[in-house]
Amino acid sequence: MTRFLLSTLFLGLAASVQAKQPNILWLVGENLSHDLGCYGAKHVHTPNLDRLVREGVRFTNVFSTNPACAPSRSAFMLGMYQTTTGTQHMRSHREDDFKLPAGVRPMTHRLQEAGYLTANIKMIGDKAVGTGKLDLNFVNEGPIYQSDDWSALKTKQPFFAQINSHEVEYDIYDRQSKNKERVEWVGEREHVKHATPEKVTPPPYYPDVPLVREEWARYLNSVSGMDVRIGWVLEQLRKDGLEDDTLIVFFADNGRLEPRGIHWCYDSGLRVPLIIKWPKNFPAPQGCEAGSVNGQIVSLIDVTATTLDFAGIAKPPLMQGRVMLGPHAEAPRAYAFSARDRIDETVQRIRSVHDARFHYIRTFTKGPTFASLNRYKEKCFPILPLMRAMQAKGELTGPPLELMQRSGPCEELYDTQADRDEIRNLADSTKPEHREALLRLRAALDTWMVETGDLGGVPEAPEVVAPFAKEMDAWFGTPDWAKK
Repeated sequence: MTRFLLSTLFLGLAASVQAKQPNILWLVGENLSHDLGCYGAKHVHTPNLDRLVREGVRFTNVFSTNPACAPSRSAFMLGMYQTTTGTQHMRSHREDDFKLPAGVRPMTHRLQEAGYLTANIKMIGDKAVGTGKLDLNFVNEGPIYQSDDWSALKTKQPFFAQINSHEVEYDIYDRQSKNKERVEWVGEREHVKHATPEKVTPPPYYPDVPLVREEWARYLNSVSGMDVRIGWVLEQLRKDGLEDDTLIVFFADNGRLEPRGIHWCYDSGLRVPLIIKWPKNFPAPQGCEAGSVNGQIVSLIDVTATTLDFAGIAKPPLMQGRVMLGPHAEAPRAYAFSARDRIDETVQRIRSVHDARFHYIRTFTKGPTFASLNRYKEKCFPILPLMRAMQAKGELTGPPLELMQRSGPCEELYDTQADRDEIRNLADSTKPEHREALLRLRAALDTWMVETGDLGGVPEAPEVVAPFAKEMDAWFGTPDWAKK
């Protein structure tokens, strides 16, 4: 009898240990690509994220499903492409009765049902560590999070906490209308200014002139400032005794805060960092060894499916993200697909597919691509009006001129291994390997659009789009050239 009781007790304890769920912390960066020290970037200082990489896994081929925040966030909060769920347009469905398709739910609702406290953290004590940003294209699904209180995490476990950095926005909003107050920018402090205009080398798709160098240095310094805030979070996690039970996932919502980054389906707008650190008190699954590098192709919606799996939640039937690590890992992707639709008042339909080497981009919309009017970009990104002025004077040459002259509909193909900055369009190349890549990726994109029910082919009604132009004009004004 004693042996039976001891055996029963042992099995009960084993089941309890097995049933214990890890805490999960998402650190979501705003608008950055591989511009961290641990990814080889120069003139940035990111010791906290560099340390996280030494203790975790660094992923090198991760892509957002959209190069702007709201559609991308809508996708990774659902684990589904925004073009499938009808959330593909920037800041859409904020004031209508739109509901998500049947069976599609925010990830946090599923975590809550599994016993997780969900929190979107802005403050730790008197330190502003996040913005509390949601920016989702669905608003009628009920509260997304249960709390914003960091102190609650110690007493209510397991928890899923998200912290959205505002640092890589740096101070672009100082340049817009007076309707917004300035937020503190840690990156402007002297101790994190590691980039100067004299040191940096801007991408070759911009003219190498002083203003471009200044903007590039500001962006890199803002990345260093973001790392400062992340350091505050990681330090507090240790102080509170939560680190060894908490899975840490760092990624960016979309690519760089630069004119050809955010909003555009180039690598600079889609390729994002991803770092995962497994907690000490849970056995790390295969592929999560400290200091390892993972080169598999990943979509940000895969982070959603994988997070649910880490929490012990089976992937929902409709979810398009794939579990990418652990015993339930699915087959690795051959391709990562992305899409851009209306951004504010700017209507563009662009689709993109990456494989391990090549990147294919198809623009469906007629007219200018990069040079199309977007009032937010014109006001907050001085490189764009500078390039317009230089083009008018005949001072642009090479890749910057080609970028300003590009017009849709068009196809683009880039070898991202040989041409990291994507300035040599191979769509018209006659080389067999380029023709093969073009035909293969073109077919893969066509198949994906059909299989996922891409809703981007259905245009919004003019009365839906028109208010955005009016709103953007009120916020940012309209440049003289666009009034003609």
